[in-house]
Amino acid sequence: MSVEALSPETCTDNVYFRCFAGCEGKHPIYDVIYRCPNCGSLLEVYHERDSLRNRNAYKWQQLFDSRASTTNWPYGSGVWGMREWVIPSLRDENVVSMCEGNTNLFWADRLGKQLGLSELWIKLCGNSHTGSFKDLGMTVLVSVVKQMMAMEGNRVQAVACASTGDTSAALAAYAAYAGIPAIIFLPAGKVSTAQLIQPVANGAHVLALDTDFDGCMKIVQDVTEDQSIYLANSMNSLRIEGQKTVGIEICRQFDWEVPDWIIIPVGNLGNISALHKGFSLMKDLGLINRMPRLVAAQAAKADPFYQSFKNGFAAKTSVIAGETLANAIRIGDPVSYEKAVKAVQETNGVVEQATEQELADACAKADLTGMFTCPHTGVALAVLEKLVNRGEIKPTERVVVISTAHGLKFADFKVGYHESKLRDIMSASANPPVYLKADNQVVKDEISKRLGN
Repeated sequence: MSVEALSPETCTDNVYFRCFAGCEGKHPIYDVIYRCPNCGSLLEVYHERDSLRNRNAYKWQQLFDSRASTTNWPYGSGVWGMREWVIPSLRDENVVSMCEGNTNLFWADRLGKQLGLSELWIKLCGNSHTGSFKDLGMTVLVSVVKQMMAMEGNRVQAVACASTGDTSAALAAYAAYAGIPAIIFLPAGKVSTAQLIQPVANGAHVLALDTDFDGCMKIVQDVTEDQSIYLANSMNSLRIEGQKTVGIEICRQFDWEVPDWIIIPVGNLGNISALHKGFSLMKDLGLINRMPRLVAAQAAKADPFYQSFKNGFAAKTSVIAGETLANAIRIGDPVSYEKAVKAVQETNGVVEQATEQELADACAKADLTGMFTCPHTGVALAVLEKLVNRGEIKPTERVVVISTAHGLKFADFKVGYHESKLRDIMSASANPPVYLKADNQVVKDEISKRLGN
């Protein structure tokens, strides 16, 4: 089947920023703008539906299926294979892609049976270029910036973000690939070694500040006010355009069937907002006829969205985020709150939290079935277990857990668990190496003991 894309000239006016709260007005996606100039709400990238209905649902499915993992630039990317639904006006020479997306759905059969589920799947978004789902959003944002910098009158000189680790790695890598300077604001001492070295290795300007993520976020918003430095955090709705493709990809991998539940760890709340956006677009265009129930999983030490959910979302709750093993979601004042509320409410979703002990145990259980989970995925798996135990998730329902990052980025957490050195954590499944004399009989005796002979 031939690959047909809408030409940039035909689609620029059909995709634009608009106010998420409903204020009138359209803003070009190549403008440096993050919030509504009228009310201050976040913007969203809006795709006018009429132009997309030129293809019926079946033809969209065929088109996306035909592009998956091909070498036809740039459609082999899991993001740019859905180009018409992302940024169709972007020119080929400005696409900054490292074949992100197209990550595998891991059938967690053994773990699912242990939890009492017949169908548990793990979407391994960490199997990506920089090891996290943040690549999905960063390919879009950096590509748009590259096109902006090629336009007459451009003022952008660099891109910047505040990060707890994964965002900075993705921004640094994609900016390096594009030849664009990147400035990274990290909370000093609050990211893993692997997360710190990634932007350093990619040549970013890394500034480690003596504050937490929320403090870094305030500073980066101030630094980017003059429009010469472009803000790359998820309050920039271009990021959401890339991240929404994970939901579309999940449906494609299930032959365009919708799972019953999707559970995702959340911090700044852009990721659950993105999931909802992708499913809403598919539903509007007739590719699916229902929405999955979305679950936002938070660490108990950084759970402002959970606290708001308990109060029926009567008001936004902010907290001082405490120290958590799930450091990438250690956020007390999430930016994408209103978007996430809509995602939960419109899908009859749930918000739940997990303690440090629960997330550590969940990681250990999953790893013993062949996975290698990051602590944030541990939060989602612990929440899954809670929902199963209280009967909200039924045994026969199809469940997908989003694994947001590769476990190798959190090797220190793994080592600490198996050496029983994590503070206030009981490592019930610890499996440290045994150091023995290089003696045949000593080795045989140890093996015999371990195998129960």
